[in-house]
This record gives sequence, structure tokens and C-alpha cells, in this order.
Amino acid sequence: MEKNTTIKFLVLICLLVFSCLLSLFYGGSESINLSELSSNNFIFWHIRFPKTITAIIAGCTLSTAGLILQIIFRNPLAGPYVLGISSGASLMVAISILAGSSLHLFSDFFIGKTFIVLSAITGSFLITSLILAISKKVNSNIVLLLIGLMLSQICGAIQTALEYFSEANSLKSFVTWGMGSLSNTTNFDLVIYLPIALVSLLSILFFIKPLNALLLGQNYAQNIGVNFKSSRFYLILISSILTGLTTAFCGPIAFVGIAVPILSRMIFKSSKQHLHVISCLLLGSIILLFSDALANSAIKNITLPINMITTFIGAPLVIYLMFKNKSW
Repeated sequence: MEKNTTIKFLVLICLLVFSCLLSLFYGGSESINLSELSSNNFIFWHIRFPKTITAIIAGCTLSTAGLILQIIFRNPLAGPYVLGISSGASLMVAISILAGSSLHLFSDFFIGKTFIVLSAITGSFLITSLILAISKKVNSNIVLLLIGLMLSQICGAIQTALEYFSEANSLKSFVTWGMGSLSNTTNFDLVIYLPIALVSLLSILFFIKPLNALLLGQNYAQNIGVNFKSSRFYLILISSILTGLTTAFCGPIAFVGIAVPILSRMIFKSSKQHLHVISCLLLGSIILLFSDALANSAIKNITLPINMITTFIGAPLVIYLMFKNKSW
């Protein structure tokens, strides 16, 4: 690894440590001193700690899912939120929550949470597969992105209809979930969230060669012995699991999946995808940790929606990229 690259990674690691400390000790209406830290500190261990771990996991999963999709579609504007994948996950969660409440599935917490997770993963996988099928018929990246936005609008319209006809209690539960939050995850949720996310992220290590090959196109991938269809399917499955899993626990979070891979390429000007996978893990965590800290401290005693902060950070990056690459 080049010296310059090593220095950049060290800086990112330092930023990650700093942002973790910021989230743990200052990520709320009141700061916590080291002298107050003990095993009995409820705010630290049951509110700040799970929220910080959730921010790290969500940052890793969404940014990595975005990187995978941008490589598969060979389009730097591809991402879970832009292509409607998050909307597909949200729609399936809406169906699960609104129908599940009627069927009393949420009387058992574990069954209810598992139902939501599986629904979100299913929704994200269905939309991703549909987008991939359409991409075979459409050559224009702009048209493909517009189709993704239209699918997102369709999912949103169906979701709105479900909300309109739902009962008050189930509607309140879904609206609260849909605002997007890192603080709704408990330590018990992390027992489900962390292992699935960790296994999914580690599985990407087996696809570093296909990722490098897919970046150069189908023909190149097949010429060097990469099973294009198989690799593409499993990478789509991984990105769907990562997106659906985080959407289930945190709600829809905008722009992290599209902005972080772009930022990674701006910092590390390399075609080696293992570098971008690692940098996306770090950058995604850092951005969500800082976003959460800002959401909790921008207005006193008020927590802003996490989507508002990530949009303010991510949207300018996307606009900058579009102006920088006028050939699109």
C-alpha cells in the first residue's frame, strides 16, 4: 500500500474514533463525563452505546451496498435510495407493520422484529432485481435512474394508500419508523442486527475479484474467468440484505449509499475495489456518527430526523459530481 494511501486511512481511523467518542459522550441533550461512566449508567449503556453501534453498522451497510450497486450498474449515481431500493424495502415494511398489527404478529416482539427484517430484505431484493432486468433493455444511465425514481414513486404511492386505510395505532408505528432514526435500536436488537450485517459484509471479501472485473464490463469479467451471472446475483443479494436490514432497524436513510462511494473515489483515486470497500466502511460510519451528533445538538432538546442531515451532506456531493462530469 502506498504511503499516501496509508496516511489517508490513518486519518479516517482517527476520525472514526473521534466520532465514536463524540456520539457516546456528547450525542444527546446532556453530555456524559468519564467520572459518571459506570456499569449502572443507563443513558450510556442503553441509549448512547446501542445508538453508536447502530450508526457504525448502518454507515457500513448502506455505503457498501451503494458501492456494489454503482459497480454493477457501472453508474456513479446508482444507490439504494436513488434507485428506489430503499422505497421497496419501506413498502414491504409498511405491509408488514400495517398487516402485522391486524394479525397480532407484534404481540411477540421477536417474531414481529424478524418479520420486519425479512420483509425489508425481500422488498429491497425485488426492486434491485427489477432494476437490473430493466438495465439490460436500457442503455442510457439517465433513463435508468429516472426509471428507478419512478419505481420509488410507485412504491411511495402504494405505501400512502396503505397508510390512508390503516388503523391509527399501526399507522403511528409505521410513521415513527419511517422518520429514520438511529436511537430506536436496543441492545437486544443489536443481537440480531450486528451478526447478520457482519456476515453480509464479510461475504464481500469473496467477491473482490468479481467487483474489480465487473467495473470493466461483462466481457472483461468473463474473459478472466469470472462467472458474471452468478457473481452479479450474489452481489445483488448481498446489497439487498445490507439495505433491507438497515432499513428495517433504522428506517429509510437517504444519500449515504450514493454519496459515500463517490467520496471514497474522490479521496482514493484507485481502481482497486478492496480499498474502496474499506474506505466506505470507515467513511459511512464517520458520516452517520457525525450526522447523528448534529441531529441531536443542532437545536437544544430537539432531535432532528437523520434523513434531513444526511441529505444536506449527500446531496451537494451528488450535485458536485454531476457538474464535474458534464458528459452525463
